[in-house]
Amino acid sequence: MAITKDRKTELIDTYRRKADDTGSPEVQIALLTERITELTQHLRTHKKDHASRRGLLMMVSKRSGLLNYLRDVDRARYIAVITKLGLRK
Repeated sequence: MAITKDRKTELIDTYRRKADDTGSPEVQIALLTERITELTQHLRTHKKDHASRRGLLMMVSKRSGLLNYLRDVDRARYIAVITKLGLRK
């Protein structure tokens, strides 16, 4: 259920802003999106897993906060991230 190390490295390489960047909002949003996608698939088969559902809701809230921050700070980066990840229309 967790993201593999290779997949995480691939996501960081794709969304980082500079060579040693692992904590920028873009990277955090990409990692959260990957975890949310995997957890959504898990919850489709395990409908009564309420602890995981709570974790999913917390991750969605955290991603929403990061997206709001990025939208307020740098609109161009925000639009680039949501377009790349396919989050909004």
